[in-house]
Amino acid sequence: MILPLAKLGTLALRTFSKPIANRFKKEASIHPKFRQFIINFAQANHQFTTNIQRRIYGHSTNVAIRPLNEEKAVQAAADLVAVAAVIFEVQRSARSEARKEEQRRQELEALKKRDEDLSREVALLKQKLAELEELSRERGLSGLFHVRHPHDAENVKAKSS
Repeated sequence: MILPLAKLGTLALRTFSKPIANRFKKEASIHPKFRQFIINFAQANHQFTTNIQRRIYGHSTNVAIRPLNEEKAVQAAADLVAVAAVIFEVQRSARSEARKEEQRRQELEALKKRDEDLSREVALLKQKLAELEELSRERGLSGLFHVRHPHDAENVKAKSS
């Protein structure tokens, strides 16, 4: 399952990088110093990858490696830079998405905290309302306005006795 997915990813990467590689090759044909720079880069990359492959497969690494011809070197460098540009863009996009996700997570945390605060406030108000209702049942409507009747003082004395 992983191998077909890897091949599909490689194909997609090459497809996306073709326009960049073509532009790179065009610039290399116009500017001789730039062309020489990318040829040297491609040759160094070719030697490095060939040595790595030889070590992986257990072949001798002290054998001279034939350099690429100029066109193949330009093509290899163009492909390498184009792939690097696509990878850079994908990573940049992933970092951007990660930042957005972190911001959404922080906003969600703030909303949860606000919800908890409001829940506590509602619970407190319910408690106060229940206390007021209890007072109004005990004293009647006049209990809410702190109006004292002469017989209320007698009831309070009788209850405490």
